[in-house]
Amino acid sequence: MRSFRILPIALLLLLASGCTVGRFVKWNFADRRDYRKFPTRPLPASPQPFHYPVAAQELGPRNVTENGKDVPLDTWLADHKTVAFLVIRRDTILYERYFKGYDTTQVHPSFSMAKSVVSMLIGTAIADGLIRDVQQPITDFIPELKANGFDAVTIEHVLQMTSGIDFKESYVNPFGTVAKFYYGRQLTKYTLDLKLKNPPGTKWEYVSGDTQLLGLLLERALRAKGDPRTLTQYLSDRIWTPLGMEHPSSWSIDHKGDGIEKAFCCINAPARDFAKLGSLYLKKGLWRGQQLVPEAWVETSTKAVTTNGGASFYRYQWWLPSGEGDFNAEGILGQFIYVDPARELVIVRLGGAYGNVGWPQFFRTLAPLYSTVP
Repeated sequence: MRSFRILPIALLLLLASGCTVGRFVKWNFADRRDYRKFPTRPLPASPQPFHYPVAAQELGPRNVTENGKDVPLDTWLADHKTVAFLVIRRDTILYERYFKGYDTTQVHPSFSMAKSVVSMLIGTAIADGLIRDVQQPITDFIPELKANGFDAVTIEHVLQMTSGIDFKESYVNPFGTVAKFYYGRQLTKYTLDLKLKNPPGTKWEYVSGDTQLLGLLLERALRAKGDPRTLTQYLSDRIWTPLGMEHPSSWSIDHKGDGIEKAFCCINAPARDFAKLGSLYLKKGLWRGQQLVPEAWVETSTKAVTTNGGASFYRYQWWLPSGEGDFNAEGILGQFIYVDPARELVIVRLGGAYGNVGWPQFFRTLAPLYSTVP
């Protein structure tokens, strides 16, 4: 009988080494060490790094009220599964904490915060003449999708997540679409196999497949101009290096060699460098005298539009938590780059889990406490 018990274990190990479901079984669920699991392309540190100045004296609240009791903010963050937390106002770090052995150099996966970065790249690609505008059909770049009925799907539909694609956004089903995209090694094939379930422009639905379509579209747009750069290299040249990123980072790809970037997730960087992405949008795309992302693109991307199936809380791969001008990038397990333009504030939270916290609401509660800080 013992041999029959060993057999399933052996099968699982075999699966784990060779197929999508096996890798799902082996790794079970996304965690903060996922940047080690997949092959990557490097995002080198900038030769001219930008270092946030740190306030001479830490400013802001010391405690958080929970269940009628005052709890030290440091303790509260640690208790709620946080590994990094930064508050930056006017490019100065007012509060910075790390937990679980993290520090300023520790790389952490972005998960779906990468979606907002892909949105930035669509804006730069339009400015660079790689894409005409957001009304351009995606089949101009991915003609294979015409056979699947995508002729009427525009770049804006995909940006806005109103494309109508059939994509099962389940993180616990090893046979679901998102598991195949996350753990699989043939992302281009999976993307070209996508089908529609709704007419484009009729319904908002959060699906990672939309962002992966944008990633493939960007790669094709570069190739159409004879540009051999990968998506990682394009990000590095247009945003990462000019922003002055301080530490070596990376973008996960589906397989070694000529693999494609996991556009819907998986940029791996430390907290301060993630914060610079928020600071860039706080400054409407202008960074140290250089317009990295068009100002009009930043404004359009962070303002709600509910026509054509759009949602009041989402625009162009950014979340709009209040309708009052603030916005954020968000990734599973509670990764956030939160921007409050009215208070000139950027907050970054990285963690191993959400920790039973509605983080955007917490940021909105915390933000006014820093609004009067010089």
